[in-house]
Amino acid sequence: MVKKKPLILVTNDDSINAAGIKALIETMCEIGEVVVVAPGKPQSGMGHAITLETPLRLKEIFNKGHKEYICSGTPVDCVKLAVNVILKRKPDLLVSGINHGSNSSINVIYSGTMSAAIEGALEGIPAIGFSLLNYAYDADFTLAQKYAKAIALNALEKGMPRGTCINVNFPSLIEKEVKGVRICRQANGNWQEEFDERKDPAGRKYYWLTGVFVNYDKGNDTDEWALANGYISIVPVQYDLTAHHAVPFLNEWSYEI
Repeated sequence: MVKKKPLILVTNDDSINAAGIKALIETMCEIGEVVVVAPGKPQSGMGHAITLETPLRLKEIFNKGHKEYICSGTPVDCVKLAVNVILKRKPDLLVSGINHGSNSSINVIYSGTMSAAIEGALEGIPAIGFSLLNYAYDADFTLAQKYAKAIALNALEKGMPRGTCINVNFPSLIEKEVKGVRICRQANGNWQEEFDERKDPAGRKYYWLTGVFVNYDKGNDTDEWALANGYISIVPVQYDLTAHHAVPFLNEWSYEI
């Protein structure tokens, strides 16, 4: 009996034309049957947004060896449409990325790349978000591809804990400079944001978001530490946002009116 190839859903937030997703597609095609559903334009910073007020559109692109669909919506829309409309069965694996720029620390909250992976976990699909700490248009994804294949094969063989996905971030290094892989926790960091006030040609004010990331975390077990020290970081992520440690505290409040 011929063993059935695993079905792999590929998406991202940088758009279907991004170099990162092309690298990921190439790698996943070495492993299984690939279906791509990705946004038609960049959707970075969209988080877990879904489209409610406008129609969602899909356009199939014919590629030799695998199917690709352009979606007019967000990365999460892409996953929902793939699972509910396009695919005949649930994927064996969902991979998202490879993102241009890291999604470490608090960035996981804002990331469309990681929200697609989290949506996969919500659907009970083993899911992985991949990001490279390099914002250059001509970034080299070769090393990320090699590790993405190894990590994906692990996920297919061993599965993933229920209710979780994983967030993988690659440092922008050549192979001989990478020290290895670290299983990490999300660093405690945040963005110090500023809104640059500007004026359009008509003299009306508008604002452009700027800012710098600040890492408050001095631990050596975080994703930020790993990336800064030449390691690939892997962080398990869950969609259950309950702050379980705060339950006893809130039980001490009085709720009488």
